[in-house]
Amino acid sequence: MARHYFGTDGVRGTVGTSPITPDFVLLLGQAAGRVLKRNTPNGHATVLIGKDTRVSGYMLEAALQAGFSAAGVDVLLCGPVPTPAVAYLTRALRLEMGVVISASHNPYHDNGIKFFSAQGTKLPDAMEEEIEAEIERGFACVESDALGKARRLEDASGRYVEFCKSTFPAGLDLKGMKLYLDCAHGAAYHVAPAVFHELGADVVVDGDKPDGFNINRGVGATHTDDLAERTAKAGCDLGLAFDGDADRLIMADNQGHLYNGDALLYVMACDKIVAQGKKSGVVGTLMTNYALEKRFEEMGIAFERAKVGDRYVMERLVQKNWLYGGESSGHLLALDCQSTGDGIVSALQVLSCVRRSGRTLAELTADLGLMPQVLINKRIPKGYDWQADAAFAQAAQEAARLLQGRGRVLIRPSGTEPLLRIMVEADDKTFAQECAQRVADALSVTA
Repeated sequence: MARHYFGTDGVRGTVGTSPITPDFVLLLGQAAGRVLKRNTPNGHATVLIGKDTRVSGYMLEAALQAGFSAAGVDVLLCGPVPTPAVAYLTRALRLEMGVVISASHNPYHDNGIKFFSAQGTKLPDAMEEEIEAEIERGFACVESDALGKARRLEDASGRYVEFCKSTFPAGLDLKGMKLYLDCAHGAAYHVAPAVFHELGADVVVDGDKPDGFNINRGVGATHTDDLAERTAKAGCDLGLAFDGDADRLIMADNQGHLYNGDALLYVMACDKIVAQGKKSGVVGTLMTNYALEKRFEEMGIAFERAKVGDRYVMERLVQKNWLYGGESSGHLLALDCQSTGDGIVSALQVLSCVRRSGRTLAELTADLGLMPQVLINKRIPKGYDWQADAAFAQAAQEAARLLQGRGRVLIRPSGTEPLLRIMVEADDKTFAQECAQRVADALSVTA
């Protein structure tokens, strides 16, 4: 069954435009509630709803709550918390489903709805398809005596802070370390500082003043060109940047080095698999730097690629019974610690390696040697068949010919935005930039 509303990370779009409208979100909540009750043995179900700091969260939260109530499902509201906090709390409270209102790294005028199972994992495709089928049936409300009730979970943030701290080794602390935290004016603004401070670090916090409109605006994990500079200027040892819903992590040091998801996955995997002897391979994506794959091969660590999207990395990890995976963008999975990508927990795993080894991030990644990658995002009309664009196809083929033996070109549509992503990886950054730009310029249309 083709899915009309669900993408790679839930339902997402521009607020006020279908499907991110109050009437559709009401219908979505009611449809998800009906599916949930049908799949719950005793028919009694409770969902947890969290959100990031977008102004539209107020409107969508009310609509979603009403939809679940209309289906006879009880609701727990926890306000602004990171996406992975909802995954954890759903699992810890033995609830039937968790829902997050967030568009992750997108600007404030976008928003989305994503769902977690009782196990704190993204919903399987089959259940999303079941929800879409219910949407097509239209809205229906249960009798008044069967309506769901709602209440607020007052200590949601505090519970999640304690969980994050529990994933850091008991015999270690962060005393003597000074950290720069960029919270993207997003869901981590009141959580991340508490976690790292309570573990002993001295913290300098930025991006912690959300106003409903400034989420991800020039800050966070998608704006890290000057993260190392900001880290040094603040007199900090390391900088940590999260995105709007805090499931991504990018790091920097005070010496001008930036560490993306590939570098951080390397540090984490080496520590867990080599130093601690945990039995696991590693899953990356089509975007993962080839140098990482080559290095793992040299180390005898099994490595596989999945489609882009943390849900696909998770699916492959479960299939292989492995623990560690991630994306270049900063989604990292450590399934021995958390059931989904978690920026704060990932940072703690990297920092525990730094503390345990007594080495810097630069030293821990010195033998990795990532190849330069250039990514160009081209906005395209919704539904545009870019594969039928003859001039574009010819330019891509020519780039692949030029890159043979020196790198690769990867072209893929975004799963969350009307964008075509053109990535070129090569042994020389200038050459990679030239190839990527040549391909991007050949696209016949722009939105």
